[in-house]
Amino acid sequence: MVYLAELFPTTTAASIFFVVYVVWLLSELVVGGIIPHSRRRGAPIRYEDKSSRPLISLSMFVSLVIAFLFASSGIASLPSWAFYLGIGLMIAGIVLRQWSIAVLGRYFSRTVGVQEGQAVVDRGPYRLVRHPAYTGSLLTIVGLGFVLQSWGAVLVLIAFFGVAFGYRIHVEEEVLTSKLGDEYVAYAKRTKRLIPYVL
Repeated sequence: MVYLAELFPTTTAASIFFVVYVVWLLSELVVGGIIPHSRRRGAPIRYEDKSSRPLISLSMFVSLVIAFLFASSGIASLPSWAFYLGIGLMIAGIVLRQWSIAVLGRYFSRTVGVQEGQAVVDRGPYRLVRHPAYTGSLLTIVGLGFVLQSWGAVLVLIAFFGVAFGYRIHVEEEVLTSKLGDEYVAYAKRTKRLIPYVL
């Protein structure tokens, strides 16, 4: 059986991964969770999640388990330089996601919903893509696959991300279009969902 630390090129690399991983978890629990809730007090939200949040949680858990199994078994291995590419992608993803959440401010929610008086946000990263926080998650997840030095892990993580977040984006855009109307429709026409000028 391969120990987790043995998946990485050096003990220093393993330490770097654990630090980045903890920062990722804390950013999701604290910045992405507690702080926005405090900002939203007094602003009612009509939630219309359609089970997208539990689907994301389940897909993340299953894909991470499979990805780590691939890595520990040496399936579809990548060279050691992939670890450093992965760390860079993870850091970029964390920064982009938290920046996006900060720009969205009190409108941010982990569950699909629209607040009373909510307007389209089209500044910061939202100038180029409609869901930059999800783009940040994608970068982090793909980065994790490279950190594990397995292209099989990368493909598994992308596949699960595509299904879960694809459904979430579909649900979210239906709600935003119905609640924000022509303003959101016009915004959607001039921006891409996840990758500027591409997707």
